[in-house]
Amino acid sequence: MKKLMMIAASAAFVLSTMALAPVAAQAAAWGKCKACHNFTEKKKVGPGLAGVFGRHVGIMPDMNYSADVKGGDWSWDEAHLREWMCNSKKAVKEFTGNPKARTKMPAQKICDAAKQDEVLAKLKSI
Repeated sequence: MKKLMMIAASAAFVLSTMALAPVAAQAAAWGKCKACHNFTEKKKVGPGLAGVFGRHVGIMPDMNYSADVKGGDWSWDEAHLREWMCNSKKAVKEFTGNPKARTKMPAQKICDAAKQDEVLAKLKSI
């Protein structure tokens, strides 16, 4: 009986861990964003991410953007966000056409398409 209870407890633990795994994976995908951004309109270190899709770059009030981002000529669509998530330092150079362009945002290295999909789904939901 004792052995059967231990097996049942072990099975319950494994099943509960498996159920939480997708939640943890999703949180990990956009967890890097949460360090500096709110998923609301309120700024944190970086601008709030509510309504980011279609927003012109560098226009949020009271943000201290780099000159290259503030003067940028692109909007946040899916393609730009994917490149930015992977390597913002490289992306700003590509988007501006300036090999010396800079951004204050560190490269997040979210390059895996599935993880990017999770981040984009979160951004689209707010």
